[in-house]
Parts: sequence; C-alpha cells; structure tokens
Amino acid sequence: MANIAVQRIKREFKEVLKSEETSKNQIKVDLVDENFTELKGEIAGPPDTPYEGGRYQLEIKIPETYPFNPPKVGRCLTTLCSLCVSDRAAAMTLRTVLLSLQALLAAAEPDDPQDAVVANQYKQNPEMFKQTARLWSHVYAGAPSSSPEYTRKIDKLCAMGFDKNAVIVALSSKSWDVETATELLLSN
Repeated sequence: MANIAVQRIKREFKEVLKSEETSKNQIKVDLVDENFTELKGEIAGPPDTPYEGGRYQLEIKIPETYPFNPPKVGRCLTTLCSLCVSDRAAAMTLRTVLLSLQALLAAAEPDDPQDAVVANQYKQNPEMFKQTARLWSHVYAGAPSSSPEYTRKIDKLCAMGFDKNAVIVALSSKSWDVETATELLLSN
C-alpha cells in the first residue's frame, strides 16, 4: 500500500477509536490481521428505526489510492436488506463512511436502491417493509425480537424441511405470503 494511504488510514483509524461522535453512535472499527488495508467495522442500528438494537458488521477495504479514492464497503458481514454500497465520494474518511452507512439505515433511499425488491416493498407497503427489516435485524444482527406473525410463518416453512435463511428470503421477497414463498422454495 502506498505510504500516503498507510499514514492517512492510521491517523483516521485512531480518530475513529477516539471520537466521541463514533462512540456516541456506537460505531467501531478493528484491523483484520493487523493489516491497515482490511478493516472490520460495526455500526449500531439507529434509534427509532426497524434496525434499532442490531449490530451490523461491515467488511472495509482501503484502496492503495486512498485518500484519493474512498474506503470500499465490499460486503456486509451482517445480512441486511440493501445497506451495503461501495460507491462513496472520494472526500469521505473512514469515520464519515461509517456514519453515512448508519445514517442510510435511518433514511432509506428507495429511488436509488441497492435491492429493487426491497425498494419496491418500501414504496408499496411501508409497514411490511418495517416489519421485514425488524425481522432481518433480529435474526441477523441481534436486535430485539420482531413480529410474532412473521416468526410463525418462518417456523411453519422450516418445519417442512426448508433452510431457515432460504425461508426468510423467500417470505421477504413474496410479501410474507406462505403459499407463494413455498412455491418459490420448491422451484429452487
């Protein structure tokens, strides 16, 4: 990694660790294998959102061209509907990338979606979107329990021998209709 990138990310890494703002917003960052090119971030679900109470793990790659190119959030280690994006403005620092991702949870952008199915549900049935997001947050990010109705539907399909993750994806994508979700599961 270029020397300027290493120097900059070391400084920003320390900034994130010491920042009252990131501490208050429950944002963390750790090195992966003591390597400043690969980091693991964690953001807390914002209050008063379906993501509240969840802890979202992020894989962050620092390009050799940093700071002229921004950190890349390559993938979410916590399964989450449409959170992760990799195109960020070059002016963004490690701290601002993490804060921006957390803010994205609080203010979704359905007209610029990362996932068209999720964006459509957000627009067509906002309450179902919130319940789905709460359930995913509960199952994959440790948020408090969610909709008992959705949990019963998951349990019903799991009792038929389907994989829980596949069931959650099928039900989520089929507006929690057990019949159409079952058809989808059987077709795969």
